[in-house]
Amino acid sequence: MLSMETSIGLIDIVGYASPSKQVLWLSSVLAGIIMCKTVYELTGVFSPLFFKGYSKLNNKVKLEWNNRGFSTFHAIIVAAGSLYLLLASNLFDESDEELIVNRTSTLSDTLLGVSIGYFLTDLAMIIYNFPALGGMEYVLHHGLSMYSIIQSLLSGQAQIYILMVLFSESTTPFVNLRWYLDVAGQKSSKLYIFNGVALFLGWLVARILLFIIFFYHMFIHFDQVKKVYPLGFYSLLSVPPVLTMMNVFWFWKIAKGLVKTLNKARCNE
Repeated sequence: MLSMETSIGLIDIVGYASPSKQVLWLSSVLAGIIMCKTVYELTGVFSPLFFKGYSKLNNKVKLEWNNRGFSTFHAIIVAAGSLYLLLASNLFDESDEELIVNRTSTLSDTLLGVSIGYFLTDLAMIIYNFPALGGMEYVLHHGLSMYSIIQSLLSGQAQIYILMVLFSESTTPFVNLRWYLDVAGQKSSKLYIFNGVALFLGWLVARILLFIIFFYHMFIHFDQVKKVYPLGFYSLLSVPPVLTMMNVFWFWKIAKGLVKTLNKARCNE
């Protein structure tokens, strides 16, 4: 196992990256990659059973169809895990004397490692098939996500904020379902409309309001935030605002799309 008992740039991981942790990190990243590959293949196997038109799709569309299969699976896993760690577990209990920015657990480390595996896999597919699976905004989003998650995993700091951001992946299933229904020719269906409303509300809660809570939490715990290693501290001040601007931009597009869909539905009544 490679020794990581040193400082890497501005990240101080001396005494934290034990051999057992390194095994856990590498195993969870590998598990994330295997998860993506497995779900990708299973999506291709089971989709024809539920959507007869799947076999008629061209290879480009099938590629994105299967890709969205594992992105949906990852989103459900990390959103559920993040919600549990943030609210149901006592990991970030305010009554605990340990600094909240220094708290980690085997589960949180595993969850972050699996997410790194997912973002690596998805980013590799996006770049290899560029721009079929998304433009530069997706490359930027995935790059910033991995940049932040890797830092938090290696240092064991600021995991509470990484988990808050990962919970925002809970909107991904709605985004993917909208795409699936569009490809299946179901844009005029009630399910498409209901999903659009759910996406709008989910995005408002998970990617707009949650980020307001994120910044407020940082503000009232800023005495602790300042104790995060230098690169992590400056990343906390710079990366979330960029993600927030991207979320607001996408929210504006979602809102416009919902209004258009609802108006079309009224005209067809």
